[in-house]
Amino acid sequence: MSIDLISVPPTATVAEAAQVMSLQHIGAALVVEGEDLVGIFTERDIVRALAAEHDAATHDVREWMTKDPVTLDADVSAQETLALMLAKGFRHVPVTQAGQLVGIVSMRDLTIR
Repeated sequence: MSIDLISVPPTATVAEAAQVMSLQHIGAALVVEGEDLVGIFTERDIVRALAAEHDAATHDVREWMTKDPVTLDADVSAQETLALMLAKGFRHVPVTQAGQLVGIVSMRDLTIR
């Protein structure tokens, strides 16, 4: 799990979020409003947006993000996390503890190197 949380506001454009993700070498940005997690914006969302709209780069991420994403509690095991990610087709899942956002786990975090 990464505790270095990269986030964007829901008003960030697709292009702005893509730039942040590229510079940070990450595949998903957490969409945060105040201290609340309101969505997750992934590489897949970028592709989906650009394929659907010629000017999608200027649209807000709120239009393309996954709203109210599934989260996992910090005490969930790696096996349970992997099972959920495989079952749902997720590559990134936000992690919470006592209702607060504390990290994000990616499929890369769970693979044996």
